Amino acid sequence: MKKIIKILLGIIVALIVVFGGYLIYLFVSYDRLPDAITLNPVNRQTQMLETNKTYRAMSHNIGYGAYPPSYSFFMDGGDYSRAYDKKTVKENMQGIVQTTKELAPTFAFYQEVDQDGDRSQHVDQVAFLGEHLEDYNHLYGQNYDSAYLFYPFTDPIGKAKSGLVTLSQAEITSSKRYSLPIETNFNKFFDLDRAFTVSRMPVKGGHEFIAINTHLSAFTKDRSIQAAQLEKIFNVMENEYKKGNYVLVAGDYNHDVLGNSPEVFNTSKKRETWTHPFPKDQLPAGFQLPTGRLAAEKIPSARALDKPYKEGKSYTTLIDGFLVSDNIAVNNVHVKDMQFKYSDHNPVYLDFSFK
Repeated sequence: MKKIIKILLGIIVALIVVFGGYLIYLFVSYDRLPDAITLNPVNRQTQMLETNKTYRAMSHNIGYGAYPPSYSFFMDGGDYSRAYDKKTVKENMQGIVQTTKELAPTFAFYQEVDQDGDRSQHVDQVAFLGEHLEDYNHLYGQNYDSAYLFYPFTDPIGKAKSGLVTLSQAEITSSKRYSLPIETNFNKFFDLDRAFTVSRMPVKGGHEFIAINTHLSAFTKDRSIQAAQLEKIFNVMENEYKKGNYVLVAGDYNHDVLGNSPEVFNTSKKRETWTHPFPKDQLPAGFQLPTGRLAAEKIPSARALDKPYKEGKSYTTLIDGFLVSDNIAVNNVHVKDMQFKYSDHNPVYLDFSFK
């Protein structure tokens, strides 16, 4: 009996040591990038933007190439933490590239693009987009480079280095990455780091097009964090607009863009941490969140990952889109119905011109 007790005590002590060591590793390895980092865009062409000419912007959260319709994710109550295999990731990335070519945007904004990650089977998606969409100027801004996350225990999600990719047919003269506020408690290891990139492109006439790419927090239960994230982006938008520049923000806001998506898509009215209505009333003066006929068209931009996707049965919503200054004329905005074939998000696109 004493021998059994010693063995059990030994196992408990070993587990405590391992768990304690892992916690130390998490905190020691955690390091946020500093704010206002200058980025280096790769320019392949030098097209100059003009007023009164129609352009197209596309925003697509590609879900690090891991989410075909059959996929469910553990943080939403599903089954998996990593992409099925490398082949699936590459097939999804090829589909995302093909979708981009079909929409033919002047500017493409991607979120959740892994440079390296266990969850994405170590496919460099930043390089993939750059190589397969070679006619675009290319910019990458890192969101996070996480420590090895040992959850779920049966199949850990592991490490991930991920961020935002912006493609442009116009020359990007400069760009910066700005850090967003996040939780400072233990939850920071679950929601990871957040940022937005600001790219500058000249427009004939002396002003600039300010293209912002972002992906706001999804799983934080502290709504003041999401409010602080929006406030920081709003401040940048407002400052640039006051200079006479044209401002467009593209991204995954993890807020209900329509405000009444549960009614539009006939889903549960319970609000998740990532489906609260977007605070349109807090936008700076001179800005709008264009929705056009999105409610009438009833095409969602995101689905829940608690189970495989089934049209008409899965939880869907609209959390992706654009914020634009009033010196930009919006022609139309749509969601491309991909039936979530390559990601848990459908791409949203906007046709517009500079006044």
